[in-house]
Amino acid sequence: MIQCFKAVYRDGAFLVREPCALPQDAEVQLIVQGPFVIPPTVTDPAEIARVLATVTERMRANSLPTAAPRFTRDELHERR
Repeated sequence: MIQCFKAVYRDGAFLVREPCALPQDAEVQLIVQGPFVIPPTVTDPAEIARVLATVTERMRANSLPTAAPRFTRDELHERR
């Protein structure tokens, strides 16, 4: 029998987010599907702030020209 449930992983346990009709102490197999979170390589708050400031400064320095072409949703997604 296959049933799908959404769950949250907290304090070493999976907590099901909606009621389910499983018997008490039922053994199940979990298959985890994303979201996959990649931990940051930089953890120092000062370094994170510096990187964010650098990225923000570069974005402001390289803004899009006002005469840049505007694409439609279909053009952006290359729908066929």
